[in-house]
Amino acid sequence: MIRNIVPQILFFTFIFSFLISHPVNASWEPAKDGDKIILIRHSKAPGFGDPQGFKIKDCKTQRNLSKEGIKQSKKIGKLFEKNKIKIDQVLSSQWCRCKDTAKYAFENYKEFSALNSTFQPPFDKNAKKQIKELKDFIQRWDGKGSNLVLVTHYVIITAITDVVPRSGEIVIIDKNFKTLSTILTN
Repeated sequence: MIRNIVPQILFFTFIFSFLISHPVNASWEPAKDGDKIILIRHSKAPGFGDPQGFKIKDCKTQRNLSKEGIKQSKKIGKLFEKNKIKIDQVLSSQWCRCKDTAKYAFENYKEFSALNSTFQPPFDKNAKKQIKELKDFIQRWDGKGSNLVLVTHYVIITAITDVVPRSGEIVIIDKNFKTLSTILTN
């Protein structure tokens, strides 16, 4: 019984948090200097959570990008080009909606399991380990004037920034995990 209520509680917490904690700065300027971490919540994918029993390596079993989500992903890539944002590397969650966001926006990316969703069981038990791995990776990363792009899920972005992003939203942070800017792509 309690297990069935947990996703609903998390959903309403997400909505409430979004309404009260959205930064107002919407600028590409911090990323133009380079050496920033650019977090992107995957683009629009209909539904909520993941279907029971989905498989990471089988996109047919997962929530995937809608046509609107594909357009949004392509727009993200164009925004990076338009604003001349230098990219060191693009890393993505292993979930198909994140990989597709990265593919449509940037073409080249690598999977990074620390970016995987920890929203629901059984993956929620990985949260602490993944966040530590992600933070350690960011601390060791040296962009040499370029930016690190991480395509992931709201639960991961919120865990390291306290920002609750919308689908396709871009959150720019520094290596101290300070939020410098958020950019909506709707």
